[in-house]
Amino acid sequence: MNQNSLRLVWVYPDLLSTYGDQGNALVVERRARQRGLDVSRLDVRSDQQIPTSGDIYLVGGGEDRPQRLAAERLRRDGGLNRAVSNGAIVFSVCAGYQILGHEFINDLGQREPGLGLLDVVSTRGEGERCVGDVLGDIDDRLGLPPLTGFENHQGVTHLGPSARPFARVRFGNGNGTGDGTEGAYNDTVFGTYMHGPVMARNPHIADLLLKLALDVNALPPVNDEWYEALRNERITAATQATA
Repeated sequence: MNQNSLRLVWVYPDLLSTYGDQGNALVVERRARQRGLDVSRLDVRSDQQIPTSGDIYLVGGGEDRPQRLAAERLRRDGGLNRAVSNGAIVFSVCAGYQILGHEFINDLGQREPGLGLLDVVSTRGEGERCVGDVLGDIDDRLGLPPLTGFENHQGVTHLGPSARPFARVRFGNGNGTGDGTEGAYNDTVFGTYMHGPVMARNPHIADLLLKLALDVNALPPVNDEWYEALRNERITAATQATA
């Protein structure tokens, strides 16, 4: 890619955009423009083909039936898998996270094939729904500050041997397996249960995606005053609620 330009793709906003997840696209776009990048953003609806020439693809959360429809169409389309083969970066949330795995339980109670972009399998939890604020520590190898977000899911996601936990929770449920893991990632594909939207609470994640897409080790600094105020507010509120 041209290091002065960025192609951002928001996948299926008509099916996968709950709890403000489209804010992730807004934040990535804003963070890129603050660095002087020429950003071309494409919102691809579920009746359109997924382009394979994007640099960063964002996939949000959704209800059970829209999740099944999205998975069916993404499998049939094949564009997202081809984009990853071309070196694209993918960041997914909740239902989108489950779709990127090998399989999940759909709204019909059946095992639904995913895209196999992450080595994870999602099942449906038998206990209470995982709802509320989460605070965790992102994998040290990614070099990011603590993770803050909001989860609302019944799913339980089990990581296979090639998937690394995106974070480990201090409090909250994360993947719902009881082992303290939250989300998963490999070299270019990321998944999390965090809404918020997660990029507004954690702008350094957006910066990580930009660095990976640009193949650089650092980005010019920007004013993070607003983001840090939101982060501190949510971390304080969540910490007090669990004290």
